[in-house]
Amino acid sequence: MTRILGIDVGGTFTDFVSYDSKTQKLEVWKTSSTPDDPSDGILNGMAQKSFEQVEYMRFGTTVATNAILERKGSTVAFVTTQGFKDVPFIQRGKRKSHYDITWIKSKPLVKRRDCYEIDERITPREGVYKPLNESQARTVAKSINSDPNIEAIAICLLCSYVFPEHERRLKTIFEEECPNKPVSISYELLPKWKEHERSSTTIADAYIKPIVSQNLLRLQDRLNEAGDIKKVAVIKSNGGETTLEGARQYPIHLSLSGPTGGVIGAKYIAGLSGVGNLVTLDMGGTSTDVSTIVSARESFTTSYEIEFGVPIQIPMLDIRTMGAGGGSIAWIDKGGMLRVGPQSAGAQPGPACYGRGGKDPTVTDANVVLGRINPSNFLGGEMSLDVDAAKQAIKNVADQIEVSIDEAAIGIVQIANNNMVGALRMVLTERGLDPRDFTLLAFGGAGPVHITDVMHSASIPSGIVPNFPGQFSAFGFIMTDARVDLERTAPMTSKAFNAEHASRVLSDLVTEAKQSLSTQGYQANLEIYRSLEMRYFGQNHELEVAVEFDSFDEQTILDVWQQFHSVHKTRYNFDIPGETIELISIKVTAVSLTPKPNLLEIERSSGPVTSEGTRLVRYDSGHIETPIYSRELLKAGDSFNGPAIIEEGASVTIIRPEYNVKIDRYGNILIGEIATK
Repeated sequence: MTRILGIDVGGTFTDFVSYDSKTQKLEVWKTSSTPDDPSDGILNGMAQKSFEQVEYMRFGTTVATNAILERKGSTVAFVTTQGFKDVPFIQRGKRKSHYDITWIKSKPLVKRRDCYEIDERITPREGVYKPLNESQARTVAKSINSDPNIEAIAICLLCSYVFPEHERRLKTIFEEECPNKPVSISYELLPKWKEHERSSTTIADAYIKPIVSQNLLRLQDRLNEAGDIKKVAVIKSNGGETTLEGARQYPIHLSLSGPTGGVIGAKYIAGLSGVGNLVTLDMGGTSTDVSTIVSARESFTTSYEIEFGVPIQIPMLDIRTMGAGGGSIAWIDKGGMLRVGPQSAGAQPGPACYGRGGKDPTVTDANVVLGRINPSNFLGGEMSLDVDAAKQAIKNVADQIEVSIDEAAIGIVQIANNNMVGALRMVLTERGLDPRDFTLLAFGGAGPVHITDVMHSASIPSGIVPNFPGQFSAFGFIMTDARVDLERTAPMTSKAFNAEHASRVLSDLVTEAKQSLSTQGYQANLEIYRSLEMRYFGQNHELEVAVEFDSFDEQTILDVWQQFHSVHKTRYNFDIPGETIELISIKVTAVSLTPKPNLLEIERSSGPVTSEGTRLVRYDSGHIETPIYSRELLKAGDSFNGPAIIEEGASVTIIRPEYNVKIDRYGNILIGEIATK
């Protein structure tokens, strides 16, 4: 491995991390994102450096995410079993708010006029109740092909998760009759029960398939023209990598591609520092993402919704996103209250202080006004900020609520902090996790600016700012592995357990996972993980139980029931011995371990650290003359108390007076509370 390149395409900036295995050195830089064509931002950034050879390039993309969230995908034809075309519209019998009479149910990603029914029927026990009507299927396919508005096709048949042959046959028919319209089938995406979740996921895959394919093909062509890159990989929502072809085939797996790098990097930092429990705070220009590392392991979920009632159930890292970034806009609501976000100034025009024509006050503008960000040293001095423009923008909201500019600015920062604390509570206290048992890892361009404020408000006692926090997600991408997650519903109970069937499903999933990695070129260093989703009979939510065997026999079955009782007691503080247990789904994860960079330790300190000067900075307690440190000059073992500001190329770390700092042997900033009597 000569050089590996990690790229994080964000809403405001595109970040780059390059690792040279010969010199064992990391290089980091960034450029402005280009939302209209993300490949422009990637090529613009790569042009800033000259490489002899990039053997491996891995990138996370927001193309799929934006297409879904902004509803700018393709027009989809939905094909399902006779009598079930209203499933995406009926959704679930629940409301976002029980007492809000103005609430309107979210619309699916397909229109009812584009839904078609096929005469066929499968039973939940693998039986064919009614054979597939192929003649009717071809008629429907020809009708869809003749409609110029239809750009993609989603097929989801009733109970296909237990008998996929009808869906597979329909895929062949539609590919023959509609050669220019990509086809997505539920069995390849989510062979799991619950028709609404399965159909919604399949429709979402078809919805973004044309736009993702076009973007990835264009990027591939431009990379081929630009130079010799041996392998290009895309990061999936589960934190694993896949090939460009794999991404084009199943684009729904890119729906949370971008934020995963930070969680992967956090797992690496957890192993490096020996901190088992981390909660991540990735604050960029447009949003903030939070997640957890518990006992040095990342958290996964399949419970994700585009909007309330429109789920996407694919394996993904459990990341919660909220509209609180450096570019989040401050505004006054109808009640005269100051609010922040979720609207963002984005990359263009950006915050008012960028001097690109932006007039709206943002969190970044507030931090500039408060003296927390040095306007002449933004992005390492590559970009000069307009303080007067920032003050004028803040003044616009300050005048409306009749406070000073400084008071408005500190209010904006505090509201942004409170929003982030709320997100942290969702992944910690709402799951029974004690914030006092965790360390806050803050990154993104704006994360370190707010780290000690958030630690203070969320009662998190320690924090870490990693090296290159502004490009940390891109750093995580160079640490990732190839990964495939498969799941299949196999409903049975402890009183009627079919060991032969369960063993066959488990074996098939392992084989499919290995084959999927192999077809993408990943064959070495394989690790296989198996688990079961289970619940007590009558419950509505499942718990995941990890298993280490290849087939079910009398002893392993008894062990599984006992494991479930134990897991249930750990999660809910009780179990029900003797109660009937349901096995719902069998899951398999296959990982192909890839080479990792060997990071170098930094020079050790030989004496006390000195600041580069001071600056008057506003904290919530008032103005304080604050020492300024250059991160590039800090050495392993250096320590000092707050208040302090640590400046670096792509970020600034703000240390409140109640905290102290120590630099570890790799250059990470460790933050702790100052002991008080």
